[in-house]
Amino acid sequence: MADKYHHGNSPAAWTGVVIAFIGFGAGSYFIIQAQPWGVVASGVILAIAALAGLVLRVMGYGQQQVEDGQHGHAAARAVEAEKTGRHSDALTEGRAATDEDVQEQAAAAR
Repeated sequence: MADKYHHGNSPAAWTGVVIAFIGFGAGSYFIIQAQPWGVVASGVILAIAALAGLVLRVMGYGQQQVEDGQHGHAAARAVEAEKTGRHSDALTEGRAATDEDVQEQAAAAR
């Protein structure tokens, strides 16, 4: 599993979603069967899903702040391109920009 989480891809989020999915499935079944006690029990399962997600997040299994280079470089490149009117050759060539592209662009802007 990756060291960094983002976009909700964390053990806390997935645990909450799986439990909630089970709760919604059970609730749907009990609505069709006209069993009010089952619908109420499914609501309790949904509450447990939310509680499980919160507890896991507090325990440190929630979303971590992403500090890898890819996210920061993309934002920096976009801002720099707007300021200078220059765009990375990587973008015009249809390939992914590398750290070398970013460094070349920064050197050219100086």
